[in-house]
Amino acid sequence: MRYLVISDIHANLEAFETVLAEARSIGYDKTLLLGDLVGYGGDPNAICERVRDLKPDALIRGNHDKVGSGVESKWTYETLTDENREWLAALPAGPLIVDDTIEICHGTPFDEDSYVFDDLDALRAMHAARRPLCLFGHTHVQVGHYLSRDQFGLATADDHRPLSISMDDANRYLVNPGSVGQPRDGDPRAGFGIVDTTAKEVVIYRVEYPIAKAQARILEEGLPDVLAQRLALGR
Repeated sequence: MRYLVISDIHANLEAFETVLAEARSIGYDKTLLLGDLVGYGGDPNAICERVRDLKPDALIRGNHDKVGSGVESKWTYETLTDENREWLAALPAGPLIVDDTIEICHGTPFDEDSYVFDDLDALRAMHAARRPLCLFGHTHVQVGHYLSRDQFGLATADDHRPLSISMDDANRYLVNPGSVGQPRDGDPRAGFGIVDTTAKEVVIYRVEYPIAKAQARILEEGLPDVLAQRLALGR
């Protein structure tokens, strides 16, 4: 089975459509969405509608999907249609078991809103996970960790993309496919992943998208300039 893994779209329609087109050219069977469909970007309703049309096989909420506090979140709440607002509110919280290999969460398996910032966070998440591969989002940083019987390590030390992570049956893995619409690892390209459970492989990708169009949509909606500027920086 080949899963397309998407996280942190953040109402960036241009990035989302580019990722879907690239993923179709690569090939996949099912889709997993790890939360934060909305927030920051200028097209929350369009994203909700696109995701619903996509009919993902597993979909969990992120913190922005709960529509928290703040200027931008208030705009998102008021901009969303009643139908989309209710749909987002009904999204399930993670973690969620997908199959015998994969578990998904937004933040961590022990708390949907917690961040994996360092090695200790990563170790705690892997020990809490109920499946060999835990896929997470929330940090907007494309990264993978592995844990064997005698070693904990970083599976994404190489900056080359696409990057393949081979899965050993004896190990555990914690992988963030990166953010589609709000990367924060210094690379402005949209991030996503493909998990092949038959080949026992996770591949993470980056793809260029029309950032200027996404920036224009943010400014057209009267959102803070910084939300547009940061897209070009990947920060």
